[in-house]
Amino acid sequence: MGYPTKVQLISRKKGADQYYINFPTALAEALEFQKGETVEWIIENKAYLIAHRPVVPPSPVPLE
Repeated sequence: MGYPTKVQLISRKKGADQYYINFPTALAEALEFQKGETVEWIIENKAYLIAHRPVVPPSPVPLE
């Protein structure tokens, strides 16, 4: 199941326009994102944009 999200455009009179893609709250909470956290975007192709977390918090449940 995906989470549909609209791309937003902020047009500025001075300076460059900016595009925003927001994470749905359910997704951000499930991934335990924190305010100000850095996410890197990788373009796989024109259909896939991958978000990569350079710093990942430890899992709350041990796998072993």
